[in-house]
Amino acid sequence: MRIFDPRALVGKIPVAGELPSQREILLRTFWVAWPSILESFLISLVGLIDTIMVGGLGSYAIAAVGLTTQPKFIALAMFLSLNVAVSTIVARRKGEEDQDSANRTLMQALLLTGILTVLVTVICVALADPIIRFAGSQPDTHAAAVSYFRIIMGGMVFNTVSMVINAAQRGAGNTRVAMRANLVSNGVNILLNYLLIGGNLGFPKLGVSGAAIATVTGSVFACGLSILSAAHRDGFISFRHAPRLRFDKKTMSAIANIGSSTLAEQIFLRIGFLAYAILVARLGTIAFAAHQIGMNFMSISFSFGDGLSVASITLVGQSLGAGRKDMAKVYGSVCQRSGLLFACALSVIFLSCSRLIFRLFSNDEQILQYGTMIMAMMTVIVFLQISQVVFSGCLRGAGDTRYTALVSLISVAIIRPGGGWLFCYPLRLGLFGAWLGLAVDQFMRFILTWLRFRQGKWMDRKI
Repeated sequence: MRIFDPRALVGKIPVAGELPSQREILLRTFWVAWPSILESFLISLVGLIDTIMVGGLGSYAIAAVGLTTQPKFIALAMFLSLNVAVSTIVARRKGEEDQDSANRTLMQALLLTGILTVLVTVICVALADPIIRFAGSQPDTHAAAVSYFRIIMGGMVFNTVSMVINAAQRGAGNTRVAMRANLVSNGVNILLNYLLIGGNLGFPKLGVSGAAIATVTGSVFACGLSILSAAHRDGFISFRHAPRLRFDKKTMSAIANIGSSTLAEQIFLRIGFLAYAILVARLGTIAFAAHQIGMNFMSISFSFGDGLSVASITLVGQSLGAGRKDMAKVYGSVCQRSGLLFACALSVIFLSCSRLIFRLFSNDEQILQYGTMIMAMMTVIVFLQISQVVFSGCLRGAGDTRYTALVSLISVAIIRPGGGWLFCYPLRLGLFGAWLGLAVDQFMRFILTWLRFRQGKWMDRKI
């Protein structure tokens, strides 16, 4: 297909060597991308299954679990930003064939992760009640949401350790490691959901708390597999090739340079998402439950863009490390255009099966009506969402994280909650207005990231 022709995709970038064939480029992109796409999809799918399973307890349970999402991600913001830095640096070192520096980056990130995890866990468990109240809980959702949040954050160490090891493996191109860990984690999660939410096969009926215990137990298995993946001597990422566990100025400077901008981006993202979730929560439990179901499907569509974004971080970073700006541009374009093909398929499913899909969660007629509206909007949003996520991945892979932070400040922290509030309340469009604000945010992020990618300045960043 001409849309993946490397000679057309390289554009005005000087060709620094022989260009691989279209088939070779597509195969390499596929082998790096498919485990990340599957991993991200399965994580989103398990979130969807969690929602279906707790939905059997009533709309309050769907809303309660949904209320914890943004506080949880705010707590994880430092770790998510650290992991982007680890993937970016390791990918560049892989391209430079510098194994010692790559493993030094992992070990120092693990040490930093351990310190931060203790602090964040203590704060979140101790202050769970006011945090969830601030997130917009209602009398019928508060207690369940607090219980869920405490359990999830109490066991977050297994999640954070697994995340940083998987980030290093992705940067080295070993995307199957994270996929395998999450396959096992998700399987354990679903099994324990069945046993603990409803109290099946003689297990106690724990409701929403059972779903939280299932999630934490799954992360324990994922953590074990991630640690094992780095225990082999023959891997590029290996504890056996790592120096002593201590901080050094050069490595920490590289992590801080990328991680600080990514942390700012994560903070802007989470503030915007939390403010947006609060304004939707104030529409009432039914509207928020419908919104939460819709966000689960938005997470499904995001998973395809996220998987390709991970691939673009790896491929762009390795290409720039090898001095091939031309290949960085080619791989970035291939990932983005592949995302558009996924968007086409998803939009057809969302448009044709909207009511049927929402029936999996609830038979409440009001929720089904909301669902028809939400899925109609998703058919357009999915194109913008996947493209901007992939473009952002290319920029992060090059180390251009300050720009992605600026985009998040403008679009997510300001436009999404501001537009959502305007359409939702002063213009009295209700839940439709909230989703209209979300669509404007996605459009703005698409425009800003596309323009930056097209200019090509991101390829000149030094790490």
